[in-house]
Amino acid sequence: MNLTPLPASQRVALVIQYLGTHFHGWQRQPNQRTVQAEIERAICSAIAEGNASATGSPVVLHAAGRTDAGVHAAAQVAHFDVVSQIPAHRWMSVLNARLPDDILIRGSAAVDPTWHSRFSASWRRYRYTLYTDPCPNLFVRSQAWHYYYEPLDEMIIQKALDPLIGRHHLAAFHRAGSNRPHSWVDVQETLCQRDGSFIYVEVQASGFLYGMMRLLIGLLVQVGREAISLEEFRRLWTEQCREKVKYAAPAQGLCLLRVGYPDMPFLPNLWFDTQPKLTLPVVSASNYCLT
Repeated sequence: MNLTPLPASQRVALVIQYLGTHFHGWQRQPNQRTVQAEIERAICSAIAEGNASATGSPVVLHAAGRTDAGVHAAAQVAHFDVVSQIPAHRWMSVLNARLPDDILIRGSAAVDPTWHSRFSASWRRYRYTLYTDPCPNLFVRSQAWHYYYEPLDEMIIQKALDPLIGRHHLAAFHRAGSNRPHSWVDVQETLCQRDGSFIYVEVQASGFLYGMMRLLIGLLVQVGREAISLEEFRRLWTEQCREKVKYAAPAQGLCLLRVGYPDMPFLPNLWFDTQPKLTLPVVSASNYCLT
């Protein structure tokens, strides 16, 4: 008789990076390539090979936020429950050996069964990257919006962002198709910085509405090129004029930068600022010579 005790169920948390270019978003969908489906497939493969078992039902990976098609993540956080001999800290290497090149697990850790990647999170932070040089660049095209049609003033964009801090009803930046019953958002921090040809816009909030960041960036670009005034920008969102916010920024410039928890189970080096900022040298005639 085999008296070897069965392993106990464990909840495993992951820090995940992915390039969203070739994914139809995070959430599993029929006949579509999604991040959730790829990782769940890798977990099931490890379970099958390791004689482990799920907790009575198919493994479901729960994420802190559901990114749209084409959106990237530098430190998405997710969790799953599993009965397995594999220690929680080893799931990182186990999954990386089975995942495609555009997904990477940066860390895995055991968490309390009551800890939840979505409901335990206190904030999320997104970064949007704009590339403003007139000359296109293949190596930044997949992670930035190449916007060069008019000059953008990053200081005006920051002035537009400042009044958003606090609890506001942001229905103007809420796309249709969401099952969220309201549009209230607690915005905690905003930032707009220029580094050469790149402008970075970051927003940290308790949660984000469906399509919020891309609609917000689309309107901020109108502010930055002075097509609309600061007063008009503020009126549009305070009066919830969703029908007048028409343009969403392209998906490739958006990245889920990080997620915060009161009891974060990972060290900061795994999650805090893991999307390298794009940078290019400023070249003038004095930097080179023709022979």
